[in-house]
Amino acid sequence: MDRAPYVDMVFGPQTLHRLPKMYDHAIHSNESSIDISFPKVEKFDAFPGVQDADPSAFVSIMEGCSKICSFCVVPKTRGYEVSREPDQIINEIKDLANKGVREINLLGQNVNAYRSKNKIGEKLKLSDLINLVFSINGIDRIRFTTSHPLQFTDDLIEVYRNPKLANYLHLPVQSGSNRILKLMRRKYKVERYIDRIEKLRIVRPDISISSDFIVGFPGETEKDFEETLKLVDDIGFDQSFSFIYSPRPNTTAAEMEDDVPYKVKLERLQLLQSKINKNAKKISNKMINTSQEVLVEKHSKKDMNQLTGRTENNRWVNFDGPASLIGEFVNIKITEALTNSLRGRVFETN
Repeated sequence: MDRAPYVDMVFGPQTLHRLPKMYDHAIHSNESSIDISFPKVEKFDAFPGVQDADPSAFVSIMEGCSKICSFCVVPKTRGYEVSREPDQIINEIKDLANKGVREINLLGQNVNAYRSKNKIGEKLKLSDLINLVFSINGIDRIRFTTSHPLQFTDDLIEVYRNPKLANYLHLPVQSGSNRILKLMRRKYKVERYIDRIEKLRIVRPDISISSDFIVGFPGETEKDFEETLKLVDDIGFDQSFSFIYSPRPNTTAAEMEDDVPYKVKLERLQLLQSKINKNAKKISNKMINTSQEVLVEKHSKKDMNQLTGRTENNRWVNFDGPASLIGEFVNIKITEALTNSLRGRVFETN
């Protein structure tokens, strides 16, 4: 506040719910209001309930991360991992289901680190929580994001035997080089990542896998990058969020020499994304003439006479149909694969 005396309020990510009282204090006292304390999950009790819900909804089940990757600021900006109580989560999802929600996205910076206890003191993991969500009437599709390979355990793979869990997984690997993963402090090796995907594909052979990649990390050589490209081929990633490395303040990686030229970083990013896009196109083309279960979410942005919804593998499909289908699962025959979406026609509703 000494550096910026014109600032009236400062609050942290865990005190957002205290903003109204802080505002009142700042207005009536003519003094600055500061609250950067960390009351873990208190804020979730203070947020108002949802009045009008879309067919797909996000529910935060945990926040923060304790992995301390060398490039990441999340532990310092969002804190270490804290999990909400399961009853609180289940009650929120039941309320959403009563308001017409059909798909739930369980959300967390490191969602598969979820750990909590129920009312009788039993310890629950993410797989246990997902099994509880399976039993909620009206919720017919479940997703979760974002996961960490270190805690993508066998029990989590087993819950994919339930068809309510979407045929899609976002599991960031960041690099295909063990040397770079060590510098990133990811705490696993490429072999571990491949093992997880292979086991998952025993349960779900055609599951779509997406990832995050950082290219041009300090010290990344051409050999390291080639290993990343090889992993992309081996896994057959469907989608990715790929980024050029840039240093973040107060991280270990920021102290490393950023020795990969920007031009090289950009070239590597383009090569990586081109390879993943080609694979995504192959997957989309294979979907032509197949029937896909789509949750109809809204009118299409480009044509209000059409509807749009997502397949299990997270592709938007545009098709003709009455507005009454919004909020319903519909079987769509895919007729065309475009760059960023699919087109189709209605088979039948469920």
